[in-house]
Amino acid sequence: MTGLATRWASQFYAMLGDDRAAADELRDASLRSDLARWTTALTAVVARSIEALGLSPTAKGFRCVVLPVKRSEYLGQDVMAFEVAGTGWKFPVAVCELENSIDDDLVAYSLWKVLCIRCALRVVFCYRPEADAAAPLVAHLAGAVVSAMPIAERSALSGETLVVVGSRNESSTFPYGFFQAWKLNPNTGRFERFARQ
Repeated sequence: MTGLATRWASQFYAMLGDDRAAADELRDASLRSDLARWTTALTAVVARSIEALGLSPTAKGFRCVVLPVKRSEYLGQDVMAFEVAGTGWKFPVAVCELENSIDDDLVAYSLWKVLCIRCALRVVFCYRPEADAAAPLVAHLAGAVVSAMPIAERSALSGETLVVVGSRNESSTFPYGFFQAWKLNPNTGRFERFARQ
């Protein structure tokens, strides 16, 4: 069976391919370094990609409809996904943080936040103007956040964790070259390149 990270990534790229206006908005915001606009556009695409998986998203502009308390944000997470079926308090299937700061510590904080949540998929989006800054950032995140977890706890970590870095100098290959993704290997504590299938 295909993992949730792969299924979600396929929907994410399909959303960008099918919705030209959303893709253009995201690309233009990155080229202009308008990171607030980038976050707003990305939030909508991520939430719609979650809907395409048959899940119910919650985020700014996407009020939750499946929990007893209806909000747009829970636990300080930018985007959450819940199963549609059933009633009452459900635990999230996925959480996403969209960090538009160039401060590595704020990106690390976003990774720490999602790792604190018990769910099947955790995604951190961040942005760097230059694509070659992505790999060092991801290595820093592994060293600063993942290595802080006890080995037994890290290796028992359930679910999949992705870090997705957008960069404006790869905008000519948008969306495929624009977004670089890494997946956490809980056994090694390192992030490995993640290719959508």
